[in-house]
Amino acid sequence: MTIAKKYWLSSLEEYSPAQITAAAKKIIKSQEYLPSIATFLSACQDGYDLFGLPAAHSAFREACHAPSPKSAYEWSHEAVYFAGKATGWFLLANESESVSFPIFEYNYSLVVKNVMLGEELNIKRPPALSRKLENPVSKEELRSRISRLRKELNS
Repeated sequence: MTIAKKYWLSSLEEYSPAQITAAAKKIIKSQEYLPSIATFLSACQDGYDLFGLPAAHSAFREACHAPSPKSAYEWSHEAVYFAGKATGWFLLANESESVSFPIFEYNYSLVVKNVMLGEELNIKRPPALSRKLENPVSKEELRSRISRLRKELNS
């Protein structure tokens, strides 16, 4: 029994407690019997959905097709944004999938590991523009500014 516990412990040491718990809950709900170590490891490795994360290729497509500004886009998960940012938006937009996907996949796996370890990701959103001008400019002031600009440009 001690050897079996040590084997399970050594097999699961790279996963966070939250990831192990989420995988256990998922397996217990879907199977009648207790899982084997292989089933359990598979659930931990494929546990993106346990944390609300899209699969790597779905995340890649989302990062490639997201409009600018990237920080204002509503991402399926913040990890996609940070993996895209680490990969480089220019690379994602201009290189072929065979070149850019492996780089994105590597960066995404790093971000995903941090998320699974409990790190919270926050995207700094650009401030929204106000609907109303704070200090409206009078027509006379606008005319004087325009005439000043004309003088500067003609000289």
